[in-house]
Amino acid sequence: MAELVPTYSITEFKKLKVPELKQLKCCEITADGEYLFTFINPRTGYIRNHVEYLGNLSNTVGGKKMEEIMEVVEV
Repeated sequence: MAELVPTYSITEFKKLKVPELKQLKCCEITADGEYLFTFINPRTGYIRNHVEYLGNLSNTVGGKKMEEIMEVVEV
C-alpha cells in the first residue's frame, strides 16, 4: 500500500528551493530517522485555515518564536 504522507530526511528537504517547495506534497520530515515535523502545503483556503488553527493550538502547548531561539544562539 502506498504511503499517504511520504517521509523525507531533513537533508533532502533542505535542498529544495522555494519554487520546488510550492510543488511539494505534504510530508513528514525526519532527522536520523526521528520525526521532526510535518510539512503542510495547503492547496485551498479551507485547508490553510485549519492548519493555522491546529498550529495555533500546538503553540499553546510550548515552543519558542524564531527570535527567541536566535537570541540564545547570538549570546
